Amino acid sequence: MIDIFLGFVIALAVGMTGIGGGSFTVPALLLIVGMPTAEAVGTTFVFAGILRLVAAPFYLARRQVHSRYARLLLQGAIPGLVLGMLALRIFAKQENYPAVVIVIGLLLAVSSSVTFLPKAQMPGFAQKNSRWLPWLAFPIGVESGFSSAGAGALGTVLLLNYSEMSPAQVVGTDLLFGLVLAAVGSLVHWTLGSVSLGVLAELLLGGIPGVILGCAVARKVPAQKLKAVVALIALCAGLQLVWSGMRALGTRSAGNSPHFVIQAKQAIRR
Repeated sequence: MIDIFLGFVIALAVGMTGIGGGSFTVPALLLIVGMPTAEAVGTTFVFAGILRLVAAPFYLARRQVHSRYARLLLQGAIPGLVLGMLALRIFAKQENYPAVVIVIGLLLAVSSSVTFLPKAQMPGFAQKNSRWLPWLAFPIGVESGFSSAGAGALGTVLLLNYSEMSPAQVVGTDLLFGLVLAAVGSLVHWTLGSVSLGVLAELLLGGIPGVILGCAVARKVPAQKLKAVVALIALCAGLQLVWSGMRALGTRSAGNSPHFVIQAKQAIRR
């Protein structure tokens, strides 16, 4: 039941803002459901991909997608995505994932704060310097491949503050961008067997109605308010990742402490 509720809430955010598919789902699956790292990321890739597949036609029909910017972002993000997934395979075995999640969360929180600092924004940057978009998207792809978080959050923050597009067009463009990355990531994780079909089905049971409702609500939100909502959700997603990483590190430290080990051994003997 909790998976259905999580799916609905996360999908509602994705439909409205394009953010939340990976930033909220991975921490929830790790901390609430208790899934292994690689399986949580793999399941999230498929879940986020299906949500974006449902949401993208709404924005395409309204012509709120900048295809050229999406193409330039993908040129840099796809190689980064492959590199990030390779890194995930290595770091998951070494149990260094929580520390990386904290770094990702801090990066997302700081970058999202730019939205509330008008002097730090450059609306004409992408239009005048579009050749830099693939290079800026490369680290977003790496992060997305490693944690499945970033394609929606960081991509949206980048376009929101450094392009001339309206907030609704930013959301639509980033949804298409994230959809392609999610499709590539889902295919890789599916072939590796790191997708939980049971959890995925429950997430989608709540997620599909949630993303449709989110897309419908987004049409009625004024541009400036939508921009503030997008930035606020991205900021919350970053703080959520920091909190999740700190909690995971604390749990792991407790698990390695002598007192915890003694209690565990006593429980086994009983």
